[in-house]
Amino acid sequence: MTDIGILGTGRVGTNLAGKLSAAGHPVTLGGRRPEEAAARTTGFGSTPRIAFADLRTTARSTDIVINATPGDSSLERLTDLRTELAGKILIDVSNATRDAPDGLPGDLCHPGSSLAEKLQAALPDTHVVKTLNTMLFTVMTTPETLAVPPTAYLSGNDDDAKKTVTGLLGDLGWRPEQIEDLGDITTARATEAMILIVPHILRRHGFAPFAVSLAR
Repeated sequence: MTDIGILGTGRVGTNLAGKLSAAGHPVTLGGRRPEEAAARTTGFGSTPRIAFADLRTTARSTDIVINATPGDSSLERLTDLRTELAGKILIDVSNATRDAPDGLPGDLCHPGSSLAEKLQAALPDTHVVKTLNTMLFTVMTTPETLAVPPTAYLSGNDDDAKKTVTGLLGDLGWRPEQIEDLGDITTARATEAMILIVPHILRRHGFAPFAVSLAR
């Protein structure tokens, strides 16, 4: 099993941690205040495969790292971890957006580019792979709950890194035919732009599980 670090202790990070731990991976959840995160995360205290640490320790001590920090501040936070992330796979599941007045995503922070591209440029010794950013966070770990099979898109420059991430997606419940490799990291700007449809869906239907998927 692979030691996995998750940067971010919110709903996305804890949701991924629970499923990956259940699949047998030792998981470390990293946050700015790990003690507070551990205290508010019900049930994880009795789960031996989930530990809590600060961001730097999490990035340094694990083999694969998932970015589940708020996208509008991810670039600054992760650039500071360049040494700790060197030589590792960084799975980026965040979307970098500016909020509309109602708190939902209103605009992209990196128009004409993407958070994933910015991260890859800032972390040249790290293999950045973009995925799982086109769905409600609950679908990341339960794709089987949707009536129509969802799509998990992949973007990244390193084919071996994408193969490794494909294996982890399998541990989260994704079947091979549901995974769409779009190509290099520049293709992440397409999937990140999909976030702009999400607030309109949420305003009409609430936070019901959904994914922006490819129909064939």
